[in-house]
Amino acid sequence: MSYWNEKYECMSKDEMRRVQTERLIKTVTRVYNNVPHYKAKMDKAGILPGDIKSVDDLKHLPFTYKQDLRDTYPFGLFAAPMSEIIRVHASSGTTGKKTVVGYTKNDIEVWAEVMARTFAGAGAGKESFLQVSYGYGLFTGGLGAHYGGEYLGATVIPTSSGNTKLQLSLMQDFGTTHIACTPSYALYLAEEMEELGIRPEDLKLKAGIFGAEPWSESMRREIEARLKIKAIDIYGLSEVIGPGVACECEYQCGMHIPEDHFIPEIIDPETEEVLPAGSQGEIVFTTITKEGLPLIRYRTRDLSSLNYEPCKCGRTEVRMSKVTGRTDDMLIIRGVNVFPSQVESVLLSIGETAPHYMLIVDRKDNLDTLEIQVEITPQLFSDEVKKLEDIERKIKKEVESTLGISAKIKLVEPKSIQRSEGKAKRVIDKRVL
Repeated sequence: MSYWNEKYECMSKDEMRRVQTERLIKTVTRVYNNVPHYKAKMDKAGILPGDIKSVDDLKHLPFTYKQDLRDTYPFGLFAAPMSEIIRVHASSGTTGKKTVVGYTKNDIEVWAEVMARTFAGAGAGKESFLQVSYGYGLFTGGLGAHYGGEYLGATVIPTSSGNTKLQLSLMQDFGTTHIACTPSYALYLAEEMEELGIRPEDLKLKAGIFGAEPWSESMRREIEARLKIKAIDIYGLSEVIGPGVACECEYQCGMHIPEDHFIPEIIDPETEEVLPAGSQGEIVFTTITKEGLPLIRYRTRDLSSLNYEPCKCGRTEVRMSKVTGRTDDMLIIRGVNVFPSQVESVLLSIGETAPHYMLIVDRKDNLDTLEIQVEITPQLFSDEVKKLEDIERKIKKEVESTLGISAKIKLVEPKSIQRSEGKAKRVIDKRVL
Protein backbone atom coordinates (compact mmCIF):
# COMPACT_ATOMS: atom_id res chain seq x y z
CA MET A 1 0.00 0.00 0.00
CA SER A 2 1.45 3.35 -1.02
CA TYR A 3 1.20 6.37 1.28
CA TRP A 4 2.39 9.84 0.42
CA ASN A 5 2.73 11.12 3.99
CA GLU A 6 2.48 8.09 6.25
CA LYS A 7 3.17 10.10 9.40
CA TYR A 8 -0.13 11.99 9.12
CA GLU A 9 -2.18 9.52 7.07
CA CYS A 10 -1.64 6.77 9.67
CA MET A 11 -1.32 8.92 12.81
CA SER A 12 -2.95 7.74 16.04
CA LYS A 13 -6.18 9.48 17.04
CA ASP A 14 -4.60 10.95 20.18
CA GLU A 15 -1.64 12.36 18.30
CA MET A 16 -3.93 13.76 15.60
CA ARG A 17 -6.00 15.54 18.24
CA ARG A 18 -2.82 17.17 19.58
CA VAL A 19 -1.88 18.34 16.09
CA GLN A 20 -5.39 19.63 15.41
CA THR A 21 -5.62 21.44 18.74
CA GLU A 22 -2.32 23.25 18.21
CA ARG A 23 -3.24 24.28 14.65
CA LEU A 24 -6.82 25.22 15.52
CA ILE A 25 -5.67 27.60 18.27
CA LYS A 26 -3.26 29.30 15.83
CA THR A 27 -5.94 29.60 13.15
CA VAL A 28 -8.57 31.06 15.48
CA THR A 29 -6.04 33.62 16.72
CA ARG A 30 -5.09 34.44 13.12
CA VAL A 31 -8.63 35.12 11.93
CA TYR A 32 -9.56 37.07 15.06
CA ASN A 33 -6.56 39.38 14.68
CA ASN A 34 -6.62 39.73 10.89
CA VAL A 35 -10.22 39.46 9.69
CA PRO A 36 -12.65 42.10 11.03
CA HIS A 37 -15.62 39.99 9.91
CA TYR A 38 -14.49 37.06 12.10
CA LYS A 39 -13.62 39.33 15.02
CA ALA A 40 -17.12 40.82 14.92
CA LYS A 41 -18.70 37.35 14.78
CA MET A 42 -16.66 36.04 17.69
CA ASP A 43 -17.21 39.19 19.76
CA LYS A 44 -20.96 38.87 19.18
CA ALA A 45 -20.80 35.25 20.34
CA GLY A 46 -18.78 36.28 23.38
CA ILE A 47 -15.77 34.16 22.40
CA LEU A 48 -12.11 35.18 22.51
CA PRO A 49 -9.21 33.22 20.95
CA GLY A 50 -8.00 32.32 24.46
CA ASP A 51 -11.26 30.45 25.09
CA ILE A 52 -10.28 27.84 22.49
CA LYS A 53 -8.04 25.38 24.30
CA SER A 54 -8.70 22.14 22.38
CA VAL A 55 -10.59 20.62 19.46
CA ASP A 56 -13.47 20.05 21.89
CA ASP A 57 -14.03 23.81 21.95
CA LEU A 58 -14.61 23.98 18.18
CA LYS A 59 -18.37 23.62 18.73
CA HIS A 60 -18.43 26.98 20.54
CA LEU A 61 -17.23 28.93 17.50
CA PRO A 62 -19.73 30.57 15.12
CA PHE A 63 -20.36 29.07 11.69
CA THR A 64 -19.16 30.58 8.42
CA TYR A 65 -21.60 30.68 5.50
CA LYS A 66 -21.20 31.22 1.77
CA GLN A 67 -23.05 34.48 2.33
CA ASP A 68 -20.12 35.69 4.46
CA LEU A 69 -17.88 35.44 1.40
CA ARG A 70 -20.43 37.35 -0.68
CA ASP A 71 -20.85 40.05 1.99
CA THR A 72 -17.09 40.62 2.09
CA TYR A 73 -16.48 40.25 -1.70
CA PRO A 74 -13.84 40.08 -3.03
CA PHE A 75 -11.05 39.91 -0.42
CA GLY A 76 -12.73 40.75 2.90
CA LEU A 77 -12.23 37.30 4.50
CA PHE A 78 -8.54 37.08 3.58
CA ALA A 79 -6.34 36.70 6.65
CA ALA A 80 -3.10 37.53 4.83
CA PRO A 81 -2.12 40.84 3.19
CA MET A 82 -2.50 40.93 -0.59
CA SER A 83 1.30 41.15 -0.87
CA GLU A 84 1.38 37.53 0.36
CA ILE A 85 -1.48 36.27 -1.85
CA ILE A 86 0.15 34.67 -4.89
CA ARG A 87 -2.99 33.28 -6.55
CA VAL A 88 -6.76 33.67 -6.55
CA HIS A 89 -9.43 31.24 -7.72
CA ALA A 90 -13.17 31.75 -7.83
CA SER A 91 -16.40 29.78 -8.16
CA SER A 92 -19.84 30.94 -9.25
CA GLY A 93 -22.29 32.38 -6.74
CA THR A 94 -26.03 33.06 -6.70
CA THR A 95 -25.79 36.75 -7.57
CA GLY A 96 -23.30 36.69 -10.42
CA LYS A 97 -20.57 37.68 -7.96
CA LYS A 98 -18.05 34.90 -7.57
CA THR A 99 -16.83 33.33 -4.35
CA VAL A 100 -13.18 34.36 -4.26
CA VAL A 101 -10.40 32.29 -2.67
CA GLY A 102 -6.86 33.51 -2.04
CA TYR A 103 -3.72 31.38 -1.59
CA THR A 104 -0.37 32.19 -0.05
CA LYS A 105 2.76 30.30 -1.12
CA ASN A 106 2.24 27.95 1.83
CA ASP A 107 -1.42 27.41 0.88
CA ILE A 108 -0.40 26.27 -2.60
CA GLU A 109 2.06 23.83 -1.00
CA VAL A 110 -0.67 22.50 1.33
CA TRP A 111 -2.97 22.06 -1.67
CA ALA A 112 -0.27 20.21 -3.58
CA GLU A 113 0.33 18.04 -0.51
CA VAL A 114 -3.30 16.94 -0.08
CA MET A 115 -3.62 16.30 -3.81
CA ALA A 116 -0.41 14.25 -3.80
CA ARG A 117 -1.97 12.12 -1.04
CA THR A 118 -5.06 11.78 -3.23
CA PHE A 119 -3.13 10.48 -6.22
CA ALA A 120 -0.98 8.18 -4.09
CA GLY A 121 -4.18 6.74 -2.61
CA ALA A 122 -5.32 6.03 -6.17
CA GLY A 123 -2.13 4.07 -6.80
CA ALA A 124 -0.15 6.77 -8.61
CA GLY A 125 3.54 7.47 -8.05
CA LYS A 126 6.66 8.92 -9.64
CA GLU A 127 6.47 6.49 -12.55
CA SER A 128 2.87 7.45 -13.35
CA PHE A 129 1.60 9.58 -16.24
CA LEU A 130 -1.23 11.76 -14.97
CA GLN A 131 -3.55 13.34 -17.53
CA VAL A 132 -5.38 16.34 -16.05
CA SER A 133 -8.60 16.82 -18.00
CA TYR A 134 -10.29 19.19 -15.59
CA GLY A 135 -10.62 22.77 -16.82
CA TYR A 136 -7.77 25.15 -16.05
CA GLY A 137 -8.51 28.73 -15.01
CA LEU A 138 -10.53 30.24 -12.15
CA PHE A 139 -12.07 26.79 -11.54
CA THR A 140 -9.87 25.03 -8.98
CA GLY A 141 -9.97 21.55 -10.55
CA GLY A 142 -7.28 21.74 -13.22
CA LEU A 143 -4.52 23.59 -11.39
CA GLY A 144 -5.23 21.78 -8.11
CA ALA A 145 -4.73 18.40 -9.75
CA HIS A 146 -1.77 19.70 -11.78
CA TYR A 147 0.25 20.91 -8.79
CA GLY A 148 -0.60 17.77 -6.82
CA GLY A 149 0.61 15.56 -9.64
CA GLU A 150 3.89 17.46 -9.93
CA TYR A 151 4.37 17.39 -6.14
CA LEU A 152 3.89 13.62 -6.26
CA GLY A 153 6.59 13.44 -8.92
CA ALA A 154 4.30 12.02 -11.62
CA THR A 155 4.58 13.15 -15.23
CA VAL A 156 1.67 15.57 -15.65
CA ILE A 157 -0.09 15.94 -19.01
CA PRO A 158 -2.10 19.22 -18.77
CA THR A 159 -4.73 18.59 -21.45
CA SER A 160 -7.50 20.57 -19.73
CA SER A 161 -11.05 19.78 -20.90
CA GLY A 162 -12.37 19.23 -24.43
CA ASN A 163 -10.65 18.18 -27.69
CA THR A 164 -11.47 14.55 -26.96
CA LYS A 165 -9.78 13.00 -29.99
CA LEU A 166 -6.49 14.69 -29.03
CA GLN A 167 -6.94 13.53 -25.42
CA LEU A 168 -7.29 9.93 -26.57
CA SER A 169 -4.37 10.24 -28.95
CA LEU A 170 -2.14 11.53 -26.15
CA MET A 171 -3.34 8.78 -23.82
CA GLN A 172 -2.15 6.25 -26.39
CA ASP A 173 1.09 7.99 -27.35
CA PHE A 174 2.20 9.08 -23.86
CA GLY A 175 1.00 6.01 -21.96
CA THR A 176 -1.35 7.80 -19.55
CA THR A 177 -1.80 5.68 -16.41
CA HIS A 178 -4.12 7.97 -14.42
CA ILE A 179 -6.69 10.52 -15.51
CA ALA A 180 -8.35 13.30 -13.50
CA CYS A 181 -11.66 14.57 -14.91
CA THR A 182 -15.41 14.59 -14.30
CA PRO A 183 -17.09 11.16 -14.29
CA SER A 184 -19.39 12.18 -17.14
CA TYR A 185 -16.36 13.10 -19.25
CA ALA A 186 -14.82 9.71 -18.47
CA LEU A 187 -17.90 8.02 -19.97
CA TYR A 188 -17.73 10.34 -22.95
CA LEU A 189 -14.11 9.25 -23.46
CA ALA A 190 -15.30 5.63 -23.35
CA GLU A 191 -17.89 6.33 -26.04
CA GLU A 192 -15.36 8.06 -28.27
CA MET A 193 -12.96 5.15 -27.82
CA GLU A 194 -15.64 2.72 -28.96
CA GLU A 195 -16.40 4.85 -32.03
CA LEU A 196 -12.71 5.12 -32.92
CA GLY A 197 -12.05 1.43 -32.32
CA ILE A 198 -9.72 2.05 -29.37
CA ARG A 199 -9.87 -0.80 -26.85
CA PRO A 200 -9.09 -0.33 -23.14
CA GLU A 201 -6.27 -2.86 -23.73
CA ASP A 202 -4.70 -0.34 -26.13
CA LEU A 203 -4.18 2.06 -23.24
CA LYS A 204 -2.11 1.86 -20.05
CA LEU A 205 -4.84 3.52 -18.00
CA LYS A 206 -5.12 2.09 -14.46
CA ALA A 207 -7.31 4.52 -12.53
CA GLY A 208 -9.31 7.70 -12.78
CA ILE A 209 -9.84 10.35 -10.09
CA PHE A 210 -13.33 11.69 -10.74
CA GLY A 211 -15.18 14.58 -9.14
CA ALA A 212 -16.61 18.10 -9.58
CA GLU A 213 -20.14 16.72 -10.10
CA PRO A 214 -22.44 14.24 -8.34
CA TRP A 215 -22.27 10.65 -9.59
CA SER A 216 -23.70 7.31 -8.56
CA GLU A 217 -22.33 3.86 -7.79
CA SER A 218 -23.96 2.57 -10.97
CA MET A 219 -22.07 5.22 -12.93
CA ARG A 220 -18.87 4.08 -11.23
CA ARG A 221 -19.52 0.49 -12.26
CA GLU A 222 -20.17 1.55 -15.85
CA ILE A 223 -16.95 3.59 -16.03
CA GLU A 224 -14.92 0.72 -14.58
CA ALA A 225 -16.47 -1.82 -16.96
CA ARG A 226 -16.02 0.26 -20.10
CA LEU A 227 -12.56 1.67 -19.39
CA LYS A 228 -11.24 -1.32 -17.39
CA ILE A 229 -9.93 0.97 -14.65
CA LYS A 230 -10.53 1.74 -10.99
CA ALA A 231 -12.83 4.79 -10.58
CA ILE A 232 -11.89 6.85 -7.52
CA ASP A 233 -14.22 9.46 -6.00
CA ILE A 234 -12.76 12.85 -4.99
CA TYR A 235 -14.46 15.67 -3.09
CA GLY A 236 -13.54 19.32 -2.85
CA LEU A 237 -14.78 22.85 -2.39
CA SER A 238 -12.96 25.90 -3.68
CA GLU A 239 -13.73 27.72 -0.42
CA VAL A 240 -12.00 25.04 1.67
CA ILE A 241 -9.07 24.62 -0.75
CA GLY A 242 -10.31 23.05 -4.00
CA PRO A 243 -10.09 19.34 -4.88
CA GLY A 244 -8.33 17.28 -2.24
CA VAL A 245 -10.61 17.97 0.73
CA ALA A 246 -11.38 14.23 0.67
CA CYS A 247 -10.69 11.30 -1.64
CA GLU A 248 -11.09 7.53 -1.74
CA CYS A 249 -8.20 5.11 -1.67
CA GLU A 250 -8.05 1.99 -3.83
CA TYR A 251 -10.48 0.22 -1.47
CA GLN A 252 -13.25 2.72 -2.39
CA CYS A 253 -14.92 2.59 1.02
CA GLY A 254 -15.28 6.26 1.91
CA MET A 255 -13.26 9.38 1.17
CA HIS A 256 -10.25 10.04 3.42
CA ILE A 257 -10.07 13.56 4.86
CA PRO A 258 -6.57 14.97 5.64
CA GLU A 259 -7.45 15.75 9.25
CA ASP A 260 -4.17 17.53 9.87
CA HIS A 261 -5.45 20.24 7.49
CA PHE A 262 -9.26 20.08 7.68
CA ILE A 263 -11.43 19.26 10.71
CA PRO A 264 -14.86 17.90 9.70
CA GLU A 265 -18.07 17.91 11.72
CA ILE A 266 -21.55 16.61 10.94
CA ILE A 267 -24.39 18.84 12.09
CA ASP A 268 -28.16 18.82 11.98
CA PRO A 269 -28.81 21.45 9.27
CA GLU A 270 -31.89 22.72 11.09
CA THR A 271 -30.74 22.87 14.73
CA GLU A 272 -26.99 23.25 13.94
CA GLU A 273 -26.33 20.70 16.68
CA VAL A 274 -23.20 18.54 16.24
CA LEU A 275 -24.25 14.94 15.59
CA PRO A 276 -22.47 11.78 16.79
CA ALA A 277 -20.15 9.73 14.53
CA GLY A 278 -22.01 7.81 11.83
CA SER A 279 -24.97 10.19 11.70
CA GLN A 280 -26.20 11.59 8.42
CA GLY A 281 -26.20 15.38 8.27
CA GLU A 282 -24.54 18.46 6.82
CA ILE A 283 -20.76 18.33 6.68
CA VAL A 284 -18.90 21.34 8.07
CA PHE A 285 -15.19 22.05 7.64
CA THR A 286 -12.65 24.09 9.59
CA THR A 287 -9.30 24.70 7.90
CA ILE A 288 -6.35 24.66 10.30
CA THR A 289 -3.33 25.28 8.06
CA LYS A 290 -4.60 27.79 5.50
CA GLU A 291 -3.22 31.32 5.64
CA GLY A 292 -4.92 33.21 2.82
CA LEU A 293 -8.54 32.25 3.46
CA PRO A 294 -8.87 30.23 6.68
CA LEU A 295 -12.46 29.15 7.30
CA ILE A 296 -14.01 28.42 10.68
CA ARG A 297 -16.85 25.89 10.68
CA TYR A 298 -17.76 26.43 7.03
CA ARG A 299 -21.24 25.11 6.24
CA THR A 300 -20.93 23.23 2.96
CA ARG A 301 -24.67 22.43 2.59
CA ASP A 302 -23.58 18.93 1.49
CA LEU A 303 -25.18 15.94 3.22
CA SER A 304 -22.83 13.13 4.27
CA SER A 305 -21.65 11.10 7.27
CA LEU A 306 -18.29 10.38 8.94
CA ASN A 307 -16.61 7.06 9.71
CA TYR A 308 -13.76 7.19 12.26
CA GLU A 309 -12.79 3.52 12.00
CA PRO A 310 -9.37 2.78 10.41
CA CYS A 311 -9.58 1.86 6.72
CA LYS A 312 -8.48 -1.46 5.24
CA CYS A 313 -5.66 0.48 3.56
CA GLY A 314 -4.12 1.25 6.97
CA ARG A 315 -4.92 4.96 6.98
CA THR A 316 -6.47 6.22 10.20
CA GLU A 317 -7.93 9.42 8.74
CA VAL A 318 -11.67 9.91 9.12
CA ARG A 319 -13.66 9.02 6.00
CA MET A 320 -16.72 10.80 4.65
CA SER A 321 -19.42 9.01 2.70
CA LYS A 322 -20.47 10.00 -0.81
CA VAL A 323 -22.55 13.19 -0.71
CA THR A 324 -26.22 12.23 -0.94
CA GLY A 325 -27.72 15.68 -1.51
CA ARG A 326 -27.73 19.31 -0.43
CA THR A 327 -29.64 21.46 2.03
CA ASP A 328 -29.94 24.38 -0.42
CA ASP A 329 -31.06 24.74 -4.03
CA MET A 330 -27.62 24.72 -5.64
CA LEU A 331 -27.13 22.37 -8.59
CA ILE A 332 -23.84 21.08 -9.90
CA ILE A 333 -24.02 20.77 -13.68
CA ARG A 334 -20.90 19.75 -15.60
CA GLY A 335 -18.78 20.88 -12.66
CA VAL A 336 -20.39 24.34 -12.47
CA ASN A 337 -22.41 25.62 -9.51
CA VAL A 338 -25.84 26.76 -10.71
CA PHE A 339 -28.48 28.50 -8.60
CA PRO A 340 -32.05 28.98 -9.83
CA SER A 341 -31.88 32.56 -8.54
CA GLN A 342 -29.21 33.32 -11.16
CA VAL A 343 -31.70 32.41 -13.90
CA GLU A 344 -34.35 34.50 -12.19
CA SER A 345 -32.11 37.58 -12.13
CA VAL A 346 -31.39 37.17 -15.86
CA LEU A 347 -35.10 36.94 -16.74
CA LEU A 348 -35.95 39.95 -14.59
CA SER A 349 -33.12 42.00 -16.13
CA ILE A 350 -34.36 41.19 -19.66
CA GLY A 351 -37.96 41.85 -18.64
CA GLU A 352 -39.65 40.48 -21.75
CA THR A 353 -41.12 37.29 -20.27
CA ALA A 354 -43.19 36.28 -17.26
CA PRO A 355 -41.12 35.64 -14.08
CA HIS A 356 -42.02 31.94 -14.08
CA TYR A 357 -39.43 29.37 -15.07
CA MET A 358 -38.36 25.76 -14.56
CA LEU A 359 -34.91 24.16 -14.78
CA ILE A 360 -34.89 20.64 -16.22
CA VAL A 361 -31.61 18.85 -15.54
CA ASP A 362 -30.93 15.53 -17.22
CA ARG A 363 -28.04 13.32 -18.23
CA LYS A 364 -27.97 12.29 -21.89
CA ASP A 365 -25.16 10.31 -23.49
CA ASN A 366 -23.47 10.56 -20.07
CA LEU A 367 -23.29 14.35 -20.14
CA ASP A 368 -25.39 16.72 -18.01
CA THR A 369 -27.94 18.81 -19.90
CA LEU A 370 -29.85 21.89 -18.79
CA GLU A 371 -33.14 23.05 -20.28
CA ILE A 372 -34.72 26.24 -19.00
CA GLN A 373 -38.44 26.55 -19.61
CA VAL A 374 -39.59 30.16 -19.50
CA GLU A 375 -43.20 31.29 -19.47
CA ILE A 376 -44.11 34.01 -21.94
CA THR A 377 -46.73 36.68 -21.34
CA PRO A 378 -50.16 36.54 -23.02
CA GLN A 379 -49.09 39.51 -25.19
CA LEU A 380 -45.98 37.65 -26.41
CA PHE A 381 -47.95 34.44 -26.96
CA SER A 382 -49.72 35.97 -29.93
CA ASP A 383 -46.56 37.59 -31.28
CA GLU A 384 -44.74 36.55 -34.42
CA VAL A 385 -42.34 33.60 -34.37
CA LYS A 386 -39.29 35.76 -35.21
CA LYS A 387 -39.88 37.93 -32.13
CA LEU A 388 -40.06 34.83 -29.92
CA GLU A 389 -36.89 33.41 -31.46
CA ASP A 390 -35.09 36.71 -30.79
CA ILE A 391 -36.13 36.59 -27.12
CA GLU A 392 -35.02 32.95 -26.88
CA ARG A 393 -31.59 33.86 -28.26
CA LYS A 394 -31.28 36.83 -25.93
CA ILE A 395 -32.13 34.72 -22.85
CA LYS A 396 -29.76 31.95 -23.99
CA LYS A 397 -26.87 34.41 -24.41
CA GLU A 398 -27.44 36.09 -21.04
CA VAL A 399 -27.95 32.80 -19.17
CA GLU A 400 -24.77 31.29 -20.62
CA SER A 401 -22.83 34.46 -19.79
CA THR A 402 -24.10 34.38 -16.19
CA LEU A 403 -23.92 30.63 -15.51
CA GLY A 404 -20.84 29.82 -17.57
CA ILE A 405 -22.49 26.77 -19.19
CA SER A 406 -24.72 26.24 -22.21
CA ALA A 407 -28.46 25.73 -21.76
CA LYS A 408 -31.43 25.05 -24.01
CA ILE A 409 -34.09 27.74 -23.71
CA LYS A 410 -37.69 26.74 -24.28
CA LEU A 411 -40.46 29.34 -24.25
CA VAL A 412 -43.72 27.88 -22.97
CA GLU A 413 -47.34 29.04 -22.91
CA PRO A 414 -48.69 31.42 -20.24
CA LYS A 415 -49.63 29.70 -16.95
CA SER A 416 -48.24 26.33 -18.10
CA ILE A 417 -45.63 26.18 -15.32
CA GLN A 418 -47.18 24.84 -12.12
CA ARG A 419 -47.74 27.38 -9.35
CA SER A 420 -47.06 26.58 -5.71
CA GLU A 421 -48.59 27.99 -2.56
CA GLY A 422 -45.40 27.35 -0.66
CA LYS A 423 -41.81 27.54 -1.85
CA ALA A 424 -41.78 27.54 -5.64
CA LYS A 425 -40.46 24.38 -7.24
CA ARG A 426 -37.89 25.58 -9.74
CA VAL A 427 -35.92 22.42 -10.52
CA ILE A 428 -36.65 18.99 -11.94
CA ASP A 429 -33.48 16.89 -11.73
CA LYS A 430 -33.92 13.73 -13.79
CA ARG A 431 -30.37 12.48 -13.28
CA VAL A 432 -30.08 9.11 -11.55
CA LEU A 433 -27.43 9.75 -8.92
